[in-house]
Amino acid sequence: MAISDPRQADSPHPDQGPAGTDSTRGTGNGRRRPTLRYLIGILGPGLITGAADDDPSGIATYSQTGAQFGYGQLWTVLWMLPLVTAVQEACGRIGNVTGKGLARNIKDHYSLRTLRLLVVLLAAANLVNIGADIGALGASAALIIHLPAPALMVAFTLLILTLEIVVSYRRYARVLKWLTVSLLAYPITAFFVPEPWVTILRATFVPHIEFSVAFFFVITAVIGTTITPYMFFWQASQEVEENQGRASRRPLRDMRTDNATGMLFSQATTWFIIITAATVLHTAHMTTISTAADAARALEPLVRTFPHSGEIAQGLFALGIVSLGMLAIPVLAGSTSYALSEARGKPEGLNLKPAQGRYFYGVIAASMVIGLCLNFSGVNPIKALVFASVVNGVVAVPLIWFISRLAARQDVMGAARSGWLSRGLLGVTFIGMTGSIVALLASYLTS
Repeated sequence: MAISDPRQADSPHPDQGPAGTDSTRGTGNGRRRPTLRYLIGILGPGLITGAADDDPSGIATYSQTGAQFGYGQLWTVLWMLPLVTAVQEACGRIGNVTGKGLARNIKDHYSLRTLRLLVVLLAAANLVNIGADIGALGASAALIIHLPAPALMVAFTLLILTLEIVVSYRRYARVLKWLTVSLLAYPITAFFVPEPWVTILRATFVPHIEFSVAFFFVITAVIGTTITPYMFFWQASQEVEENQGRASRRPLRDMRTDNATGMLFSQATTWFIIITAATVLHTAHMTTISTAADAARALEPLVRTFPHSGEIAQGLFALGIVSLGMLAIPVLAGSTSYALSEARGKPEGLNLKPAQGRYFYGVIAASMVIGLCLNFSGVNPIKALVFASVVNGVVAVPLIWFISRLAARQDVMGAARSGWLSRGLLGVTFIGMTGSIVALLASYLTS
């Protein structure tokens, strides 16, 4: 999808792979097409960002909307796909072209006061999200590991922090992203139970609105956990790191393919989570998800023929939450650290040794410890996940405005500035997310 100026040339040799070797085969008509090996090779920051988008807060929010409203909010998946793809493409393009993360670009082209405000908003949203994700890890793991959830929260926090500092994140993510195959349990379950596919398809394409506080609260959470602030900073910074290991910057075509693949994977998973929760939970009149065990019941039809099906379903659910949480929490903490480090001019990057990146890793450690401590305030971990999604939805709005402005500036992006399609999609995203927040406030005030 050519979103930036069509005159932009991605690379003098567009048919070459990252290492400069031939990565295509002839098609017999003078044109060349990428090989499967080449396509797999370019998947990186975009795919990881898409996988992290379906973090524990995402799974909880999508399960809640399916349980509470059935297929009523299923249309958001299709409508948000081009929007989240456009936002993440703009973030990746900014990092790729400028060689700087979002915070550094905002610092260079806007006031320091503006940067401080945006970084504070990002850090606050991320702390809430990290805390909710850690709480979900403990509660979910307790379903299969019969230990107190608080003890498991502490153990996971220490494990994730140690791995992020000691082990290369690329190696760490390479292992964990394969664990996300547990999410396939949702589409498989969807085909294991009778589904009203005509109704589902209609709900996918035709928007449905209910004028109530509950409806707009959950829909704001759905939007906020899909188009979420930490993804903006993370993808821009990861594109910068991706280019540091190359002789030349990554072609924009490769970045877009990577990004589009990640976002498509993320939204397809979302669609099946909502369908499964709607069919299994909503039809059984279970409209409120209060515990990890409640959410796990959506997967019971998949293993109903096996003895102890409830325990197996809980195990599948716990595996998904734990693997995605361990993938997403470093992204959350890392995005905060990238923003603060760039704002203060400190060395940043997961390729730094601990001695080189004391400030960078210090912010990561502090974010995780504060997030862990939030769980000892007595807040329900599953409800906290949905609340974290709403916070993300609110914080994302001003960030999208600055992203759209930066990506469209000639003095920042040169020939890679946003074209009409990118500007239009980012504008629709900004208006749509602002509208959901206004509708939530209006419904609350008039209720």
